[in-house]
This record gives sequence, structure tokens and C-alpha cells, in this order.
Amino acid sequence: MTKLIRNPNRAPTHPGIMLRDVIFPNLKEKHKITIQELASYLGLSRQVLHRIFKGEAPISVNIALKLGKLCGNGETLWLNMQSKYDVYNAKQSIDLENIPTFAA
Repeated sequence: MTKLIRNPNRAPTHPGIMLRDVIFPNLKEKHKITIQELASYLGLSRQVLHRIFKGEAPISVNIALKLGKLCGNGETLWLNMQSKYDVYNAKQSIDLENIPTFAA
């Protein structure tokens, strides 16, 4: 089994982009699900779903639970992806230079 290692200099992919580019096309092909149906299953408006697809809106805990159930892969995948995306972007904008590190 090959272990994939992510380039630490590359921003993590927003989970909404993964949903748009990988998951939804498979659902559409295999189960004939439309965007309207996906939004309905998730309890979202089409507008909010499109914002998630564009990476403009986060995957909340509630949405992660629903996506995990819908896709059969659990909420942890979606929450981990969102967390990695959020932490990476926060590190790009928050200056930690003047904050000391103390041993607990």
C-alpha cells in the first residue's frame, strides 16, 4: 500500500471542491441525483450548496453529519478536510511571531 504525502506548501482542498468535483459527479452518474435533490437531502438551499461547491462556505458539523450519512463515509472525513483547510488558511493570516511557547 502506498502512503500519499501532501505537499505542506500547497493549500488543502476545500471539502466543497471535493464534493463538487468528485463526489457529486459520482452520485449524479450512479444514482441520477440532481443538485436540487442533493441540496434537499442535506437540508440546504441550492444557493448555499453552490457556495459550498465554490469553497466559499464551510462544511459545518451538521452538514458533515448529513454528507457522511448520504455518502456512507461518515462525518470525520468531511470535518477533517474542513479543519485542515481552516488551519492552513489561519496560519497564512495570523502572526504568531511574538507569542511565546511555554511548557505546560
